[in-house]
Amino acid sequence: MAATTHTVTNQVPPLVGYDVFAADRALSEAVERHIEPGVLPVAREELGALGRSAGSAQAQEWGAQANEHPPVLRTHDRYGNRIDEVEFHPAWHRLLGHAVAAGLTDAWGRPAGHVRRTAGFLVWTQAEAGHGCPLSMTHAAVPALRTDPVLAAEWEPRLTSYVYEEGLRPASEKAGVLFGMGMTEKQGGTDVRSNTTRAEPLAGDGEYLLTGHKWFCSAPMSDGFLVLAQAPGGLSCFLVPRVLPDGSRNAFAIQRLKDKLGNKSNASSEVEFDGTWARRVGEEGRGVRTIIEMVAATRLDCVVGSAALMRQAVAQAIHHATYRSAFGGLLIEKPLMRNVLADLALESEAATVLAMRLAAAYDTNSEEERAFLRIAVPAAKYWVTKRCTPVVGEALECLGGNGYVEESGMPRLLREAPLNSIWEGSGNVQALDVLRALQREPQALDAFLREVGKARGADHRLDAAIKDLLTELADLEGIEARARRLVERMALVLQGSLLVRWAPPEVSDAFCASRLGGDWGAAFGTLPHSLDLASVVARARPVAD
Repeated sequence: MAATTHTVTNQVPPLVGYDVFAADRALSEAVERHIEPGVLPVAREELGALGRSAGSAQAQEWGAQANEHPPVLRTHDRYGNRIDEVEFHPAWHRLLGHAVAAGLTDAWGRPAGHVRRTAGFLVWTQAEAGHGCPLSMTHAAVPALRTDPVLAAEWEPRLTSYVYEEGLRPASEKAGVLFGMGMTEKQGGTDVRSNTTRAEPLAGDGEYLLTGHKWFCSAPMSDGFLVLAQAPGGLSCFLVPRVLPDGSRNAFAIQRLKDKLGNKSNASSEVEFDGTWARRVGEEGRGVRTIIEMVAATRLDCVVGSAALMRQAVAQAIHHATYRSAFGGLLIEKPLMRNVLADLALESEAATVLAMRLAAAYDTNSEEERAFLRIAVPAAKYWVTKRCTPVVGEALECLGGNGYVEESGMPRLLREAPLNSIWEGSGNVQALDVLRALQREPQALDAFLREVGKARGADHRLDAAIKDLLTELADLEGIEARARRLVERMALVLQGSLLVRWAPPEVSDAFCASRLGGDWGAAFGTLPHSLDLASVVARARPVAD
């Protein structure tokens, strides 16, 4: 065969060797906006370093390896002793180690900690998403543990450490630890109050033995877990260490690892407790209230994780169109492709801006901001996570057949995309949570409306959408059947208000025209042709200034 038939032309160079943070204008501008000047230089430096690592060939290779070689469960050693260990590829440990060293489990005690950590999580998740699960749970365990000052003093320094140490040993012998969570059971799923795991008190203050199971327990290699179980006083929260202080293994039988659609690098398991030692966290009978702050923090991470997947998918699509030629010109110059890319970029930027606004509310931690988060977090979790799968699917299609091939990395993004919509409560759970806040906490709605009202008068389509939302909110009787539509509108109005305040005019104009003004089709690429779509696409292109 003639060698000339092997000449390769019109192929796109890999998107590698770039700064993921600096190349994301929406994210870098949010960091500038939400971090005070005295902290900003340090934050920029740390996020730039993390962004360069995330965009490196090395990190991309780690991500591929961690998913090509998923974790393996070892229930017994060679002699038949129960060990219940999970083996991971070295790439998994390298990803986790880099993330911990970058402070992705430390948000609660440093200046602008949530904004810095959220931005870093959004950046590093683009290298590989699966290992974000233990990072998220470790970070989110802190507020739950703070209900018990003694436990917080013991565990928080290890949870927020910048040192990653793999392997099961007594926590007192490790410079840093990871935490997991076990709430759902076979018979109840999201209805955790129907849990059957029993907690029997011991003589020691706050000590119990657990008997039961957990149907979903992610990252079972972690050093400790927060779980729910039925104590004599009702459903309660407990800390379950994998290794007891004397070095012996706690009773923690891993029955099997879940064979999941995506998230292959992360081990999700079913575990059994049989005389498992645990320490109560918070009061008996107040388990949900104790663990709810952990749930809220992980829900925010679902929003951030989805924003990261969308950003990476859109970056890959725009990068491809920038270099790929078809029908006599570059794809990015074709009006129809530009429309598709601009539409995807709007969705990505809206998700990023919303995620960063929520993080800033955590840092402010005022009564007003806490009330705002009560509605904004479940509304954002509902909408942003649901938008992730169609965005990634459309971005994959921009690469054509090349995007359907595993080597492109797009199939892995697509398999990962539905996860955040399911984890920590699927769509109906989030919608009902918003309704619960509307009905029981009027201050939460007031805070939400004050937030969106900051943009009133800047765009007539946003003003009209706010007016329509107020009309719908005026009658909450029998609202459950229309809860999804209501929460969708709330999320869109909130995103629109943030973009009107902070995004360039071409971005906010296109968002309001399509998402709020009704000038939009049922598929991506149906934006009004009169908009400045070229500027929207150029803004989203993954090239640092």
